[in-house]
Amino acid sequence: MSDFESKEYLDTRAITTIIILTLIWGFNYTAIKHSNQGISPVFASALRSIIASICGVVYCLRKGERLFHTDIMLFHGFMVGLLFGLEFACIYFGMLYTDAARSVIFVYLSPFVVAVGAHFFLRGDRLTFIKTVGLVLAFTGIFIVFYGRPKLAKPTMFIGDILEIMAAFLWGATTLYIKRFMAGKVHPINTFLYQLFFSIPILLIVSLILEPQWIYKIDLSISASIFYQSVIVAFLSYFIWFKLIHNYSVSRLSVFTFFTPIFGVLFGTFFLTEEFTYSLMIGLPMVCTGIFFVNWKTGKAG
Repeated sequence: MSDFESKEYLDTRAITTIIILTLIWGFNYTAIKHSNQGISPVFASALRSIIASICGVVYCLRKGERLFHTDIMLFHGFMVGLLFGLEFACIYFGMLYTDAARSVIFVYLSPFVVAVGAHFFLRGDRLTFIKTVGLVLAFTGIFIVFYGRPKLAKPTMFIGDILEIMAAFLWGATTLYIKRFMAGKVHPINTFLYQLFFSIPILLIVSLILEPQWIYKIDLSISASIFYQSVIVAFLSYFIWFKLIHNYSVSRLSVFTFFTPIFGVLFGTFFLTEEFTYSLMIGLPMVCTGIFFVNWKTGKAG
């Protein structure tokens, strides 16, 4: 079913793949910021799910894969899509009140949710002392990277902060739910397709409530940004991500997502002329050290 061999510890192929994915996801923040100049955020997220779902359907038809199950897996697919839709509704709605830097910090609480949840709900994914140290180091690095940004806080920022924290828990819950109920039982393309397809009505409803106007302007660069978010990120990168979490330790994979805000800052510095701070120079090695500890082979691989 998968091109990746199932194993507890990450091999070179998995590590290389997840780092490339975090590069893609890091640049996605720049793409979203650009598309927001012409398309309302939540509607853009719904549009992304629609386009990526179409890509997924075409893939299933070409490969002869079933589109939907008729058993309990359909219910699990609906739950994954519901969690995903609510997650992105919280992310985009929250960004109306808080800034992007704080959003990234709070959303990337998700690996903690996954690591702790895996300890209690997933067999073989124990939260050891050294893994805990690695997670704390990586998370501390993230805070150092974004140190000082909250000084621009608005009076209503706490509303956005709470929503971004909710998004982090929803993201972590989605990953755990997939690993617990769907990994090894359905093809990764079905997991991916369920997530996107069932998120569409959630996002459209939220957009109808929050956004009186969906499209302000459309040009080539905004269209390219939507293509990147939809086809490259939401279709290709998410599909590969699901293949990984179906076949590797979810807590070990999730900690690599700490690279995403780091790459997001780097791309923001390069493309959006944001300041390259000393905190980034200090935080990046801490994140890398944390990842090293989390993947330390303390025992026999499963």
